[in-house]
Amino acid sequence: MLMTNCITMAILTVRLTAEEERLLARRSRRAGMKKASFVRKLIREQPFETAADVLADAARRMGYARLRIRRE
Repeated sequence: MLMTNCITMAILTVRLTAEEERLLARRSRRAGMKKASFVRKLIREQPFETAADVLADAARRMGYARLRIRRE
């Protein structure tokens, strides 16, 4: 029986403004990393236990003004 290790990676899509894109590019260059690698590093810095932890972190970093809700 052939067993293979299968790693499933989730895809996270983040919309950035032009200013946020420039800041990300600057910070990743300073760190000597590609933007995607730098974002993965930031995500892995602090493990999240629950969705509430994620929301608390997002609120601390960006504030609620960044959340956009579209009603149809």
